[in-house]
This record gives sequence, C-alpha cells and structure tokens, in this order.
Amino acid sequence: MQKTANKLVSEKSPYLLQHAHNPVDWYPWGDEAFDEARRRDVPVFLSIGYSTCHWCHVMERESFEDAEVAELLNANFVSIKVDREERSDIDHFYMSACAAITGQGGWPLSCFVTPDKKPFFAGSYFPKNDKYGMRGFMTILGSIADLWQQDRTRLLGASDDITRHLSEIKTAPQAACDETASHRAFQQLESSFDPKFGGFGGAPKFPSPHNLLFLIRYHLLFKNPQSADMVSVTLKAMKRGGIWDHIGGGFCRYSTDEWWLVPHFEKMMYDNAMLATAFCEAGAAIDEGFFATAARIFEYVCREMLDSDGGFFTAQDADSEGEEGRYYVFTPSEIKKVLGPDDGRRFSRLFDITPQGNFDHKSIPNLLYSNPSASDAAFAELCFPVLRQYREKRVPPFKDDKKLASVNGLMLAALSIAGRLMRNIDYIAAAEKTGRFLLSRMFYDNRLYASFRDGELRHPATSDDYAYVLWGMFELYQATLQPCWLAESLRIAESMLALFQDEHDGCLYLSGRDVSDLPVRGKNTHDGALPSGNAVAAQVLGRLAGVTHSDVFCSAAKSILASQSSSINAYPAAYTGLLCADLFNQHGGTQIVLASGTGLSELTQAVQAFNPFAIIAVCSETHDEMRLLVPSMAAYAAIEGKAAAYICTGGTCLQPVTDPANATRLSALP
Repeated sequence: MQKTANKLVSEKSPYLLQHAHNPVDWYPWGDEAFDEARRRDVPVFLSIGYSTCHWCHVMERESFEDAEVAELLNANFVSIKVDREERSDIDHFYMSACAAITGQGGWPLSCFVTPDKKPFFAGSYFPKNDKYGMRGFMTILGSIADLWQQDRTRLLGASDDITRHLSEIKTAPQAACDETASHRAFQQLESSFDPKFGGFGGAPKFPSPHNLLFLIRYHLLFKNPQSADMVSVTLKAMKRGGIWDHIGGGFCRYSTDEWWLVPHFEKMMYDNAMLATAFCEAGAAIDEGFFATAARIFEYVCREMLDSDGGFFTAQDADSEGEEGRYYVFTPSEIKKVLGPDDGRRFSRLFDITPQGNFDHKSIPNLLYSNPSASDAAFAELCFPVLRQYREKRVPPFKDDKKLASVNGLMLAALSIAGRLMRNIDYIAAAEKTGRFLLSRMFYDNRLYASFRDGELRHPATSDDYAYVLWGMFELYQATLQPCWLAESLRIAESMLALFQDEHDGCLYLSGRDVSDLPVRGKNTHDGALPSGNAVAAQVLGRLAGVTHSDVFCSAAKSILASQSSSINAYPAAYTGLLCADLFNQHGGTQIVLASGTGLSELTQAVQAFNPFAIIAVCSETHDEMRLLVPSMAAYAAIEGKAAAYICTGGTCLQPVTDPANATRLSALP
C-alpha cells in the first residue's frame, strides 16, 4: 500500500507525526472526526499514546503500518490518534474508562467509542493476530464491527453505563485529614519498603519521587530516622543500578526488576525533574553527597534536552535502530577499544561489563556488584565523557522535541530548588530563563497552553499543567526573592482557581471551564508517576497564603485536602502528594519576612537553610512592587538601618532580629 499522508500530517506533536503516513486513515481529535463517524454511522477507534512509548511503537509496526489492519479499520471505523502528553484530560477520561472495563490500564490505550464520545470497550496493546491466549487486534476489530451492525443496543448500553459511572461526582463532606493519616502512610510505605534494594514493592519498580519527598518531610517533622533511611537507601540503590545512565547522566523511566538493573530505557524529563528535586532535598536534609547526583541530572538535561530559548524538551525514546536499550549497552571489547586495555578492564570490572552481558548479551553499566573506592570514582569520572563521546556516534534514540508546560514547570521548580539549596547561581540563571520561556511562549491571552512546538501553541493546559508551572514560579521566587516572580505566581494561582476550581468541594477539575470537548469533566486526585495537580496546588497555595496572608489561597488549599479526606484516610500511602500539604498544615508554616537594610545578603543566606515548611519574603520601604502585591509588607522595616528578620512560627511571632546567627537559629526546624 502506498504511503500517502493522512490527516495527522498537519499536526505538531512528534507522536502524531510518527503516524502521519500510516495506511490507517487517522484523524486528530476534533469535531471533524466525530462528525465523520456520525455521517458514516460507524464507531470510533481511539488510540492514545506518546512518542517514547515502546509498546506504542510495537503496535504501530504490527498493526498500524499493516495494510490488512488498515483496510479493516478504514472500512468499519473512524480512527483517531491522541498524544496523551498534549491532551492529558482526554487520556485521563478514557484511561479511567479502560480501568473500569478491564481493571487495569496502560499505553498504548486502545478504546472504542460511540460517535458521541462514549467508551464501550477498551484495552492496551493488542498483537495483530491471536496469540498467547490473547485476542488479536484483527479479531477485536471484526467482533466490534459485527456487534455495531447486529447488536448495537448492547454497545450503546455499555457506553451509557460506563459514562454514567465516570460522571458520578462524589462530593465528600468538608473534613480534615485524620490526624493519623501521615503516620499510617509512613507505616504503609515502610511495610512495602525493600530494605535491600530500596524502593517500594517488587518488580517493576518505579522511582515515585513524591513518596521520597513525603518521607523527607515526615522525617523532619517527626524526627523519624527510619523515614530518612528509606529515602537514603532508595536513592543510593537507584544510582547504583542500570536505571541510572552512568555514562551520560539522567534516569530512565522505571526498572523491570527489583534491584534497578534493567530499566525501561526511555528518559522522561518529568521523572528527571522530580528526581533532581528529591536528590537536592535529600542532600540538604540527609547527606550532602546526594547533591552530586542532582548536579549530574542537570548536566544531562541541560546538555541534551534544553533548547536555546530556555525551554526543555519532553523525552528520549527507549529504542534506537528498532531495539530497546541498544544505545546504552556495551561489550568488554568496546570498552577496551575506547579506553585502552588496562583502563578498559578496570572500568568493565567496576561497572559489570562482562562477555555474557546482563541484557541481550550486552551489558548495562551498573555498580550493583562493586563498591568503588574514592580512586575508582575519580577514575570513572574521567572515563564517562570519553565513553559518552563514543556512544554519541551511534544512532541516537528519538527525541520528542515538543515543549510541555508540565515538564517545564517541574524543571523550573527543580532548578530553582537546586539553585537555592546548592547555592548555585548558574542553576538560578537557568531557572530564570526557563521561567521567561514559559511566560513568553506558553501563554496566550493570559491562558496557559499545554504544548509548544515549531512556534505554535496547542491545546489549553489542564489544572495539572497549571499546578506544576505555579510550583516552578513560586520556587523561582523563593530562590531569587524577586517580586516579579511572586507576581507571576499570584497571577497563575488566581487563573488556576478561576478556570478549574469546583465550587462545591474546592477540588480542581482537570479540564478548564473553557474546554468542552469531553463527555465528562474529570478530576485528577491520585498520585501516579507524578504527584497529582491537586496535590501540588494544595502545597503551593498553602505556601502562597503564608506570604500573602490571602484567605482565598488558604481556603483553596484546605478545601482541596478536605475534598479528598475520605480517600486519604482510607489509604493514605496513595496520596503522599496531598499529605505533603497536610504536613505543612500540621507544622503551621514558618513565615520569614526580611526587611531590607544593611546586611540583607548575609541575613538572606542565614535563613535559606532547608526547611520545607518555611516561606521567605523580602520587603523594604522603597520596594513598591512588593508592597502592591502584599500590602501588609508595609508594616515591616529595617532596624536602625540594618536588615531585620521577622519570623513567625507555630502561631507565634518572635522579636525581629538583625544578627544572621540568631536568624538561622530562629528559622531552623527545632
């Protein structure tokens, strides 16, 4: 069959463009596709994935590039492709349907829907033909086409039932989280913790950095050493395993085994942003040695995934030359060829590069079986760039070069946190550039958009996107203490609440009030690979309230928590993102206002030790912008020309101090 372009050819998403010359007559999501389904009186086949999804590639090769499959699809269905990273709200709704139908989900998401967008059958990857006891895609297509003609009432009834189930809005009574929820979350995480290899549960094993951020806060608030140990063991084990790219830096998506050796090789920037944050916070709270890994993550993402405009790309594929992981593995002979016989043997011994290999007869570099000395570590650092240059001569994995608001918000937060905690002005400068990219390229008419590529914005952003960008902007304000970044944080927070807040329970809908192309307006409240947008919003809104004394932000943060209290109380470990907000509330927050004067720089440094429950602001009599943003700042003044720290914590405001040592003592966690 001749490869002629289908209707995806005008899209900007790399994932959609990968399918633009399939023989399947793909449509992008939109009225045209559903109008065509109604006109032809056929069901819709909806396929959702993303560009670096391995099984999406497999299903494309087996089915979507196959003439026989295309003929059956084109004759009996209207086929729609969606990039889940561009339209996470569409993905959320139909993935929820898949979970309701099958009890599980995953990508590629294969969903069959009526012309009015109601799902009636769903699954994930299907092989072309029946095998291993699994029905093949051809069989499924034939069965559904027959049912649509012969027993449509059954399918329509199923679609109504599923949509009705998904549309039931359970407005929980406003309540506080059970005071034991955080303790029970810790106990649940502890019970699933792997003391030997770190992480939680068995294979496949995911990094879940939001769990680690919760455990760090739990450790600091309740002085729990086991909580810190769980974080430390997990981060060290991940860094030793093959999930960490020892040669080039950065973490892969997840480990297929329990000891972090063989990863799913795709590299997602949202994972690396969250893990950089976890390593930074662990460096500040537990062991400064963790800072080095955060630095290598930033070295990797800034080298390979940062555009000149300050925006970060989305992901790198797991596959190259049609094989997963091919780009990342080595043989002993290759290592010796690059490093020489002696250094090659030493490196191979350290990093488990063996003749038999540990992945398809080749080796993923790892430190699971060695304990490098300081000399070994220094030697390896000299070898990494040499091996990376050799590796770069291979065919590289595909890079998804769209820029997502979510990814850039998370990376902005990570860079800002690292700049502040590691006292690194280069990270702060990079964060400011990313912040300017977000403001100049990803907003239009005061509305955030989800995706930017080739100079074009696509798709109104979700509440998750808003929450992650808000987090990044507020962390940038905390890193720089420049009121312009606080002003942007306030603007984004106000817009987020106006677009997404449910007036009944205060929780945020995923789609905005200005988005109306889905049957149901859902909410994302569960943590997955990332903390939910509602969790991040609750955390940042609470901190913003600490700076601005805004009842609106304070109430919004508490309402999000209250709306999910019954779910949190039922199984708290599934809501560690929201519990981070609850821990902030339990602590009460430490508000630090620095009144400008002589010695401001020294006083600022004195209060910037890591305290996740502290919020810092700077004001002065001549600081007009800050006084306009927060009128109450007019009450704070220098003392005899000296910069002064006004510190309130635990519901008590202390006497202002001008001495940096006193400021450090009073602002630190007890």
